[in-house]
Amino acid sequence: MLNGRIGRKVGVMALGAIFGLQGCRAEQPWPLWQKYTQAFMDTSGRIVDRGAGDKTTSEGQAYAMFFALVVNDRSRFDKLLHWTEDNLAGGDLTARLPAWNWGKASDGSWKILDANSASDADVWIAYDLLEAGRLWKVERYEKLGQVMAGRIAQSEVVTVPGIGTMLLPGPFGFHPDPANYILNPSYLPPQALARLALAAPSGPWGAIADSLPQLLAKGSGGGFAMNWVLAGVTVRPSPTLEELAAGKANEVAVGSYDAIRVYLWLGMADRDTRGVQAAMPEVGGMAAYLKTHVTPPVTVDQAGKILDPAGSVGFSAAVIPYLLSTGRQAEAKMQMDRLGASVDPATGLYGHPAMYYDQNLALFATGWMERRFRFEKDGRLRLPWK
Repeated sequence: MLNGRIGRKVGVMALGAIFGLQGCRAEQPWPLWQKYTQAFMDTSGRIVDRGAGDKTTSEGQAYAMFFALVVNDRSRFDKLLHWTEDNLAGGDLTARLPAWNWGKASDGSWKILDANSASDADVWIAYDLLEAGRLWKVERYEKLGQVMAGRIAQSEVVTVPGIGTMLLPGPFGFHPDPANYILNPSYLPPQALARLALAAPSGPWGAIADSLPQLLAKGSGGGFAMNWVLAGVTVRPSPTLEELAAGKANEVAVGSYDAIRVYLWLGMADRDTRGVQAAMPEVGGMAAYLKTHVTPPVTVDQAGKILDPAGSVGFSAAVIPYLLSTGRQAEAKMQMDRLGASVDPATGLYGHPAMYYDQNLALFATGWMERRFRFEKDGRLRLPWK
């Protein structure tokens, strides 16, 4: 979708995906990935969020490693991994999980701004390493992925009353009182959990996947996924951790920038992946809304009330696999049209201006639609080049 010719090609691929056509596997190069790296990746292997003070997050590094693996670009994968290990993990990912936030401090230096890890990025990095080890036959990657998975299980997994085994958003700060935990449903991609379960059958990953439908059933608002869920004696949508800490427990809980990934992960997963079929109906409010609205909402409250209807183009991208996977072809076509119409010819990216997060959502969604990758039932990647 980066110029007229590519746009027509992607349109055909998307329609092929809608109507179940075969033979749509895309080969390298991946124009959107190339444009993304030009705009957001520096020569050292750092993903730079230009719209947020040029900071770098472990999430951005994790996603970029995934895309580099998809296109069989081991050189970029290695750069991304080395930068992450050197700058977010003190030079040793076997010893510690990566800090989630790195950027420019108040004294002008560039360094870790928050040393807490983010479990969604941790899970995706472990996934990337396990699959890179398998696909490229690199034992070090696979062993590093196994070590990371073990450390995640040790420091970020808990048993939550009312839910079961669950992944905390990070090792510190998400247990606000003895009875409750703060959880984030978008941190639980079923395909990644399945792959970690394949690597460590005795680990907690299968149990976490089994708990996901329950988390969404009790923690969604009006059929919409929420950013945060308070879980303990009761399970309900929650304000942010910062709002709770400030004594604002009655603030409105919302589904927004975090929650939009719930639809993306579910939509891209193989339908027989553990937890997926049971989880899908619990977030049906989005599909119902898009029957009569062109744009996904950017913010929804815990009752399903739309607070801000103007979701970005990245939101449109994120819901496409979900809509296709649930048989909503007309609604998916509308989101594809919106996405295609948003391409900036000057950059080849989506939106005006092209924002980092939107491009990541679009890379996942369009890569999946174009059959650049598929997830097997057990989370393994199926790629055209392998």
